[in-house]
Amino acid sequence: MHTHILIPTDGSELSDEAIQYGTALAKAVNAKVTGVTVSSPFHFLSAEPEMIADTLESYRERMTTVAAQRLAKVKEAANAAGVSCEVAHVEHEHPYKAIIDVANNKVLTHSTIPVLVYRASRAGLSSPYFAAS
Repeated sequence: MHTHILIPTDGSELSDEAIQYGTALAKAVNAKVTGVTVSSPFHFLSAEPEMIADTLESYRERMTTVAAQRLAKVKEAANAAGVSCEVAHVEHEHPYKAIIDVANNKVLTHSTIPVLVYRASRAGLSSPYFAAS
């Protein structure tokens, strides 16, 4: 059965839903949880307005705060479910690659281990938000 559940979060309502589902699953199967959030690296030239006004230091400070808020939701849900939880904040240009690095395997189509994908319950919205091994 599943022994470790990776729950990526981007702070969205859909990822909040996946956090609740993933921690409930972890409790049911006595698995541990790792929450992960990914921030884009700072770009000196960017089309994203918030990066243009930032310095490298202020951008990293802001992203650290945002990541801590996102990951606190995973910790709170895990604590409420009574499951072991670790968290990670990763800076990477491509979130899916960062998630793969944290999972240390090829998530979904590239996986050599069983992977369970949580799909949102809302009609028309289905994004993968966690992997279980």
